[in-house]
Amino acid sequence: MRVDFLRHLAGGTVHIGLRTADGTPVPAMEPGQFVEVAVDKAKVLLNRPFSIFNRTDELLELLVKPLGRGSEALGHYVPGDEIRVIAPLGKGFTLPDAPAKVLLAGGGVGVAPMHYLSAALEAKGIRPVLVYGERTTPDASLKELLSRHADLHICTDDGSEGFHGFVANHPAVAEGDYDFCMVCGPAPMMKSIYNVAKEKNWNTEFSLENKMACGLGACLCCVENTTTGNRCVCSDGPVFNINELPW
Repeated sequence: MRVDFLRHLAGGTVHIGLRTADGTPVPAMEPGQFVEVAVDKAKVLLNRPFSIFNRTDELLELLVKPLGRGSEALGHYVPGDEIRVIAPLGKGFTLPDAPAKVLLAGGGVGVAPMHYLSAALEAKGIRPVLVYGERTTPDASLKELLSRHADLHICTDDGSEGFHGFVANHPAVAEGDYDFCMVCGPAPMMKSIYNVAKEKNWNTEFSLENKMACGLGACLCCVENTTTGNRCVCSDGPVFNINELPW
């Protein structure tokens, strides 16, 4: 694929848009699936996995937080650079039928799959509630994108915007009533929402962020203990139902 645009957002996150090199449509993808990117500029052996932030026939969009050598190097690409991408991979979220009350919760870069997911839900006649947790005030352009297809609520660790505290304690979560809930973010955040969802008996799915190498279930580095035994997050997930996770 070829870089169409690259925007540096507040907090160091990078928003990347990719087009197919030959002008053909971007392959069909489900919300919650992921891609593997070969970051040649980083001179690393393994591909890096990233959630699908958005997908149209013309563009595949990723939201990347520079946490290591590979993801940091992606921020140095420029429009026109070519990137090898394997997509789509994994199992995505289950999309309910309308009418349904749906909660989306994303923490940090775990908010990445929620934009594409909320667009897919709105296309089915469901406008979800999205609670987004960050350390400090999120990027303004990112908030604008996230609020296009969802009712957005912000949580910040430092209290600089929105609710001061954890996502699981936000009133939209702690006091809410939903038919379905979809979550992605740091393990402590997901496990806190797991407890809320179990108590309230919500139909809930979690997109796990285990370290992945091959993306195909061959290397076994992303194995997660589930109620049906050890399973590869990259091939059996990354999305798992609440009843599959013994948290």
